[in-house]
Amino acid sequence: MVALNEKEKEYLLSKIRDVYDFPKPGIIYKDITTLLNDKKAFNFLIEHLTKRYENLDFEFITGIESRGFIFAGALAAKLNKAFVPIRKPKKLPYTTISEKYSLEYGVDEIEIHIDAFSTSTQNPPKALLIDDLIATGGTASAAVKLLGKINVECVEACFLINLKFLKGDIQIAKTTPVYSVLEVF
Repeated sequence: MVALNEKEKEYLLSKIRDVYDFPKPGIIYKDITTLLNDKKAFNFLIEHLTKRYENLDFEFITGIESRGFIFAGALAAKLNKAFVPIRKPKKLPYTTISEKYSLEYGVDEIEIHIDAFSTSTQNPPKALLIDDLIATGGTASAAVKLLGKINVECVEACFLINLKFLKGDIQIAKTTPVYSVLEVF
């Protein structure tokens, strides 16, 4: 599958703003809004993902709330795939199944509609998982587990940014292939 060269990676990284001490002191937040409002950079990213996934066998693209929706929705439209949102609790109106995961100080949860993959012609259904960033991997690992609970094969977990120093990708790679467009060490 297709990956970016170093020059292309540098181009996309140059479109992402670092915000220091957000949301708390000592954190360098990777603000993707500057990439999103640069139509050339955003289209370049979506075209790259289109080339990477156009020949992979899957029917669904799942995006993790909330920024994952942006990339998953755009790519689903380009590839003519169905989009399935993975959301925080109590955001979906129909019957859901959930997965809890640990945070640094507590527990969080994500949900998906129980019938989100009922239109599948594949057995089991196959889905690509997308989010904007992987840090410690808690949310993404929970998303992969959630898909497994409803017998959906995750063909790959894709992230715009991988904060390699936090090693979240290592945990997910135990259960599904991982692709990071950009890596920050």
